[in-house]
Amino acid sequence: MEITRRDFFCGAGVVCGTIAEGGSVGVVDSPGAPIDPEAFLAVFAKRQTVRRYKPDPVPGEHIRKILDAARRGPTCMNQQPWVFLVIQDKAKIEAMKKRSLDSLAKRFDEAAAKSKDAKRDEIERRKAGALRFTEGYFTAPVYVVVLVDSESQCSGYALKHDGPIAAACLMLAARAFGYGTAYLTDGISEEVTREVLAIPVRYVRICITPIGIPDGWPTPVSKRELEEMVAYETLEGHPVLAPVPYNP
Repeated sequence: MEITRRDFFCGAGVVCGTIAEGGSVGVVDSPGAPIDPEAFLAVFAKRQTVRRYKPDPVPGEHIRKILDAARRGPTCMNQQPWVFLVIQDKAKIEAMKKRSLDSLAKRFDEAAAKSKDAKRDEIERRKAGALRFTEGYFTAPVYVVVLVDSESQCSGYALKHDGPIAAACLMLAARAFGYGTAYLTDGISEEVTREVLAIPVRYVRICITPIGIPDGWPTPVSKRELEEMVAYETLEGHPVLAPVPYNP
């Protein structure tokens, strides 16, 4: 009798669930079919974090295909614990924006109150820049909150690995359609999304990303040369990575 990977882990003491009667697993036709590697790899080179968007709507079919790509990411024991919460309602977006800007302003105001007069002008300057920066995140027509079900099997692994990989697949797929995205964690806090969007406790946020046409693509940032990051067989003699200038 063939021993499957699932049999092995169950036998090793891992708690395993069952597939509901009548359930099925989708299989991609011709999984070995060739694709154009150059066109595919070009998407990776062109992905950039976008912080301001045009209001043009994103067609529903594009959203669906982007999310379909996200769900194809690798997942522990095929648990597929993701939930993609799509937000397009302008009132909800505005509520997240207001909460985020109010919270940010409060932090700067508290810092200014504790500082000497000489530093307050600098704090006010940084506050204005931070508010303008954050406001840009809320110019997109669509937001996707990437969530993981914390009560699923392999949930600890999923929170570390499955969720971020799904988010990466989502952002790359969006770029293939010509849209910009941003992997936001502190830029739009989890507390804001949980309260404004009434997200149940069992779902843990990985990130939230806007999706939309950039209001001008950002200037490409420099990347390390591949040779700096690759070692073969051993790290002996491999130079320590040189610091990269901070670029928010």
